[in-house]
Amino acid sequence: MEINKRKIHAGIYLVIDPSIDEAILLNKLKLIAEEPIAAVQIWDNFLADQHIEEFIKTITTICHKKNIPVLINNNWKWLRSTELDGVHFDKPPDNIDQIRQSVKRHFICGITCNNDLSLVHWANQNHIDYISFCSVFPSSTSNSCELVTFENIAKCKEITAIPVFLAGGITLENMPKLKDLPFNGIAVISGIMNSATPKETIKKYTELLK
Repeated sequence: MEINKRKIHAGIYLVIDPSIDEAILLNKLKLIAEEPIAAVQIWDNFLADQHIEEFIKTITTICHKKNIPVLINNNWKWLRSTELDGVHFDKPPDNIDQIRQSVKRHFICGITCNNDLSLVHWANQNHIDYISFCSVFPSSTSNSCELVTFENIAKCKEITAIPVFLAGGITLENMPKLKDLPFNGIAVISGIMNSATPKETIKKYTELLK
């Protein structure tokens, strides 16, 4: 399967929860896709009886119309049968080279990092496309992540040129606290998807990123 080689750019990296009401999610996503989005990640939070392949197809159809790359969280095997653009791993897989050989096409690969900066070195060595520090602030959707120190985020840019995203509990109110840190974008889920006006919220986040 030959897929357009979409790339992740700086800006807003949207994470969507497939377990929420699909009609509501899709309506919001269609609005959000009208704005500049770095990427969309499908969180690994599917319902037991969910038709995952159909869901992925629906999301990629919406996003690819706007040339927005779509990634899956952890479940890289869906890259082999869908038009997903990549995978985001919560932790380094043991067999990244075998995964690449199995997929047999180019795909974007991201990794979650924490205060253990050896993960940044792993990302360098394995040619990972971006890293995401989690969690920057306390978050209900990132409750498995430790809080990352601003000091370690700053150190990261001293040891890698890989694009850096910040994730976890980032709101319009606390974003100004990040202004002195070196990063390329932010990953957001509830801050946008829980908004009654997601398109306007995206614009506000984007303005703060400037």
